[in-house]
Amino acid sequence: MDLGAPIALGNTAKIYLYHDRIVKIFNDYLPPTEALYEANKQKYAYSCGLPVPKVYDVTKINGKQAIIMEYIYGRTMGDLLLQNSDQVEYYMNISIDIQQQIHMVKADPIETMSEKLTRQIDEAPNLSNTYKSTLIHHLNSMTFEKRLCHGDFHLFNLIMSENKVIILDWVDSSAGDFYADICRTYILYFNFSKEIADMYLRLYCEKSKLSKDDILKWVPIIAAAKLSENISTEESESLIDIISNFIPHIPY
Repeated sequence: MDLGAPIALGNTAKIYLYHDRIVKIFNDYLPPTEALYEANKQKYAYSCGLPVPKVYDVTKINGKQAIIMEYIYGRTMGDLLLQNSDQVEYYMNISIDIQQQIHMVKADPIETMSEKLTRQIDEAPNLSNTYKSTLIHHLNSMTFEKRLCHGDFHLFNLIMSENKVIILDWVDSSAGDFYADICRTYILYFNFSKEIADMYLRLYCEKSKLSKDDILKWVPIIAAAKLSENISTEESESLIDIISNFIPHIPY
């Protein structure tokens, strides 16, 4: 099948537009169940009534894993922000309303956040076994109600389409503590702009009446899990510094 040129490239897949549908072709090095793993999470979010692209099929195309899903016409809020930098608070408020909508869903059928974070911390390079043990012990001591968490929530995973917003990229979703999900988004923005990250956290706390301290207690765990991703040396060193600063204050 000739899909033409990809319209986007990601860390794990190439994205194609084919006959008004999105075709996501996964890289060869990934586990053979990766497409099904991601599709099932997206289907679950869709079944909860959230604005998510519909999954039509999980298949193989030209010998590679693939997901065929609904094409959403529009632009990401991140792209819109780059062209309208004076409207950052406007877009951030919209995104927070959507993230709160996600967190209202009580989730059980998908992977638990604790399992996911433990696996990622175990796989994190450049992190000592002592740090890993301390962080996993701290993670296991935390209690929370399982809510649906996106895991990679930011403006570039939100498409504005005909006066509605569609949420993309559910592969990192899990059932866990929404405080951790907020913390993950804060760290993602922090790596891009401290000013935007601080605005996001301020607005979220104002809207939700949540405590900033309750969100930031997740920082060392989320930072350690992020080390398992394909990130730059500079970002890795920054995350290790963050973890080192928090470790002495973690009860063990």
